[in-house]
Formats: sequence, structure tokens, C-alpha cells
Amino acid sequence: MKITSIKRTIRNTRRFAEIIKVLCKFGFRQLVQDTGLHRLLGGSKDEIEIPSGNGSDALPRPVRVRMVLEELGPTFVKLGQILSTRPDLIPPEWASEFKKLQDNCQHVSFTEIYNVLTLEFPGRLDQIFTFIDETPLAAASIAQVHRAILQDGTPVVIKVLRPGARELIEEDMALVESLAQLLQQYFSDLGYSPTAVAKEFSRELLKELNLVIEGQSTERLRRYFEGDDNICFPKVYWTATTRNVLTMQEIQGRLLATVQPENLTAAERRSIVANGTDAVFKQCLRFGFFHADPHPGNIFLLPGSKLCFIDCGMTGQLDRKTTDQLINLVSGVVKGDIDRLCRVVIELTEVDPAVTDSRDFRLELRQLTEHFRNTDLQHLNITSLLSDFFGMLQRYRIQCPGDLMLLTKALTTIEGVAAHFDPTFDVLSHVEPQIQEIIVNRYSMGAIRNRIFKTLASSFEILEDLPGDLQRFLDHARHSRFTLNLELKRIEHLSEQLDTSSRLMGIAMIIAALIVGSSILILADRMSRQSSFIGTLGILGLILAGINTAAFVISFLLPRKRK
Repeated sequence: MKITSIKRTIRNTRRFAEIIKVLCKFGFRQLVQDTGLHRLLGGSKDEIEIPSGNGSDALPRPVRVRMVLEELGPTFVKLGQILSTRPDLIPPEWASEFKKLQDNCQHVSFTEIYNVLTLEFPGRLDQIFTFIDETPLAAASIAQVHRAILQDGTPVVIKVLRPGARELIEEDMALVESLAQLLQQYFSDLGYSPTAVAKEFSRELLKELNLVIEGQSTERLRRYFEGDDNICFPKVYWTATTRNVLTMQEIQGRLLATVQPENLTAAERRSIVANGTDAVFKQCLRFGFFHADPHPGNIFLLPGSKLCFIDCGMTGQLDRKTTDQLINLVSGVVKGDIDRLCRVVIELTEVDPAVTDSRDFRLELRQLTEHFRNTDLQHLNITSLLSDFFGMLQRYRIQCPGDLMLLTKALTTIEGVAAHFDPTFDVLSHVEPQIQEIIVNRYSMGAIRNRIFKTLASSFEILEDLPGDLQRFLDHARHSRFTLNLELKRIEHLSEQLDTSSRLMGIAMIIAALIVGSSILILADRMSRQSSFIGTLGILGLILAGINTAAFVISFLLPRKRK
């Protein structure tokens, strides 16, 4: 075993011990013992030191889990933050509690940050920057931000991954996946898959660990709004950007989180909300790529009520088909079209159609639509609609794509901004023209003509490849080289049934043979008119057959233990 593997194993063991102590501290001692977490440390539950609780046992379970995440540090805090956007994976009350998690991190020393910069730009750090401010602008769980000046005098900000953050997070992610497997093994009635939660967490966190991805997302959104007088994104300087360092234009403005609504005029407040709403809905409906966390701490207010969005580490993507299905969802709810809504569920998820055809599912879907039916688009609360819809899917253990939940988070966040600055602002009424434009464009003659041409082009491509495919088919037939691939599901269940059936048949044949053989022996003894051991052996055989028959019947009458 390599030295690095030994060190990693030791660190993982220490981390597991820390996790166990924190779980027990907040009242999850029984969980540790039931799931056998202590066995991962190589000892019994009596050998592992398990501290008693700290009086938090009386608190609700979601609150205690949030406290556990806060105690375990940045990786688990980030896990809770991501889960707060996924009410389809965890119960809604848990998601609501996890929204209280915040990145309250101490900043690391500038010496450590400077060492990272030196490693990322070996021998050319002084050629890129003339000045780097040692005092950080912000410090989060993953990265730290500092002001700097490029060689040409351009003021910028550099986002630097915290030293050791990637290694620590990757190790913690491995532990989270192990814990998720244990939870899924011991608890089957959670209503969601812990392993699916772990995979979603890993996927989102790996994106945030690579600052190049954040830079690409920022640049992409900047191109979308290039030339827009009301919305912008910072410029990325790629010559000073790596996987661990992101250099962007410094925005000269005020963070929206520091702006008090009472210090603005009514026109300014309305303009801020209108621009923020336009930004989010244009990203979602028109571009299909959106900033998933547009809270006031990620938005700068510039002169003229212009808004600049920063921190594009969490983004979502919607394809045209998904956008169309979301519009069908809104239309189906407003019109009470249950068949259309069931089709939307099938298209957006991987649900078995038998679930959507069930009476209970359609009845609950109809009850959901009753809250919004006969409501015009202007007065429809789309965030409440999506939240209720995804909450219903969660009750049926139907998991939605992560980007749809990020969309709900983005819409909820921007509605919160609107409520803070201008509670009278009607968000959906403002974006109604955009929604109507998309619907009109989808069913316009030009759109229909394009879809027809696209279908014909695909058909012609199939016809063009048909002769070659037919020739290959005939070649295989000529040489008898066909390969049949079958995917048999639940094959282990079938093998168990076959094995059980063969055992039953064997026992039945043995009993029958005992009865027939014993009868022959008894008959032969009587025909000889002289008692011998043959008759006694026949009687013993019949008794043995009777005992086996009784045991055979009783085994069917007794309740069987379900695996």
C-alpha cells in the first residue's frame, strides 16, 4: 500500500470518528448504532466512544440535522445548501430548514493565497498583476476573493480556491457517498434515494470546484446580454484564469443586499425589480441557460438601475423540449387538462406510465389544479405552482431533473427580491408578453414549417442509410453471425423461484417413492403368508412418508419470512 493511501485511510478514519461524535452530540446515537456506523472504525459499539447528547434531542429532526451539517464544516454546509434547492429529493420541511445554512467562514491568511497564486502562475505572477490587496473582499467555504490590478492598470477581482479545499471536499464527498449507501440500506421509507442525493451533490460541487467552468458560465451569460442597457455580467480575463483562480472585471457599484428600499424612489425600486425579473426569465425562457442563485448578495446595482450579476458558479440549463413542457405545465394547470399534465410528468421524468395512469395520482393532480384553475396568467403564482407540483411528485417518489429544481430556486429568489423592493410588483404580469411570444413562435407557421423540414431531413437521412444497413444485415445473415442481446431484469428472483420449484418437486418425488415402495414391501410380506422384516420395513417407510408429508403441508401453512 502506498504511503498516500495509508494517510488517506487514517484521515478518513478520523473524519468518520468526528462524524459519529457530532451525530451523537445532536441526538442521533441510536442511528449510529442501528446503521452500524461504528463498525467502519473497526470496533464494536462498546469500544467506540460515543458521547451523550447536548440537550438538543427535543428539537425537531430537520433542525438537528442542520446543526449537524453546520458542525461538520464547509463541505456538509454546501451539501445542505444544495439540498435546500431539491424538495423533490428531501421532504419540503427539511429543504426549508436547510435554507438557513450560511457560509460563515474565517478567511485564510494572504500568505496561503499567495502560495496558491504562485503555483498557478509560476514565474509570471508579477507579469500579470501589479497589485494584489491582502485584505479579502469575501471568504466562503470554497474560495476567497481579493482585489487586484492587472499590468495594464485594469482593476479586477481574483477568486482563489482555498488551499486544501479540493482535497478535503473530495474526501468528504467519498464519505458522504458511503453514508448515503448505509442510509439507503437501512431506511427504505425515506421517500427519496440517499444515493441519488449524494450523486446530485457531487455533480454540483465538482462544478464549483473548477473555476474555469464558472468563468465559462459567466462569459456565456455576458454574451447573451451584450448590448443590453439594463443587465450585464462581468468580463472574464482568461490569461489570469486557471482551474483554481478566476479573474474578473471589478464591478463599481453597490451590492443589492446593502441597498435599503426606503432610500430609493418608487420608480427606481420598480425599475430594479423589472430588470431583475427580465434577466431571470430571459435566461430561462429564451436562452435556456440561467444563473441559479440570483440573490441580492450576487447582484450589483449600477447607475440607472442597471443590474450586474456575479458568482455564476451555480447555473442551470433547459433545452427547448423542457421549456415547452414547462409551458404545457402552466397551460394544463390553468385549463385543468389532466391528460396533458400526465404527459408533462412522463416527458420531464423517468416515471413508469402506470403511476400516472393510477386513479390516486390523477385524483391528486386534479386537486392540485383546482387551486389554480380559471386563474388568468396575470394572477398565477408560478413559483407556488412549481413548488406544489414538485412536492406532489416527491410524495410519489418521482425524481425530477436537477435543473428544474434550480429553475424553481431561481424564480423563488427573484420573487423574494421583488417582494423586498416592490411588493406591489406583479412579476408574472410583467413577463406575460415573453411567455405569449414563445407560445406564438412555437405554433407559428414558420415554426411549424421548420419542424416539418427537420422531420423530413431526418427521414431522408434514414432512407439514405437504409441500403447500407440492409447490406450489412444480409452479410450477417449470409455468414450466420447474428448477435442477440437480452436484458433480463429480476433474473435473480427467477433463479430463486426455479430453485425452490425444483426442491419441492424433489421432495414430492421422494415422498411418492416412499409410499409406493413401502406399499410394495407390505404387499409382498402378506403374499408370502409369513411375517418378516420386509413388512416392518414397509410400515416404517409409510410412517416416514407420513411425517414428511405432514412437514411438507405445514411448511406451506406457516407464514413465510419476507426478505
